Amino acid sequence: MAATTVRRLIHPLTAPVGSVRGVRTDRDLAVLTYDDGPQPGGTDRVLDALADAGTTATFFILVGRARRFPGLLADVIAAGHEIALHGIDHVRLTTLPAGQVRRRTIDARHELEDLAGQRIRWFRPPYGAQYPTTWAAIRSAGMESVVWSDEAADWQDDPVPEIAARASTVRRGSVLLLHDGYADAGDGADDGPAPTFDRGELSRRILGDLAERGLTTASLGDALATCRPVRRAWFRTK
Repeated sequence: MAATTVRRLIHPLTAPVGSVRGVRTDRDLAVLTYDDGPQPGGTDRVLDALADAGTTATFFILVGRARRFPGLLADVIAAGHEIALHGIDHVRLTTLPAGQVRRRTIDARHELEDLAGQRIRWFRPPYGAQYPTTWAAIRSAGMESVVWSDEAADWQDDPVPEIAARASTVRRGSVLLLHDGYADAGDGADDGPAPTFDRGELSRRILGDLAERGLTTASLGDALATCRPVRRAWFRTK
């Protein structure tokens, strides 16, 4: 049986336990998401690039950073972007019991809602790491897991054109993972030194490349005003 046929049969069965990984649309539209902010020197430059492009994005916020940089969180909201949750910190949830995942997610959601002054619907587990029990804990915390279909690996300190080229896989309905910050030891991560490239320049380059290919972008929430979410089972430890 061809792989495409297998996927066509399996995907509807996994949707009930799936994470949002794309959108179903007749438009040449992709979803733009950013993780690990807010961060000075990253979030502000990304916001400038998005404003110049006239587009919106979904920002998956680390609550610990929102506490430290509430002004940047306010800037993201004032610019009309969507706020979502990335966690209290960047600890890999697959290292924690499901009950602790649920409690941390509830606490983080409530705090971020207080900081942002709005309801938070989406949650992206750090590193995209989740077991079925992790996914269930996220759902029981009243949130929906969002992962991605495409990434530029912008956690690597490579030249901007090289990173941008990795976003060439983005197609209609994709969810693109990017970062406006870089989680460090203070966030419970140990992923080495932060990249030194300009994240605003990277966003401009990617948005320009997508536009040349006829693709527009939007936040997940804005996209779902006219599209339907695509859910797939997504379980991995790293």
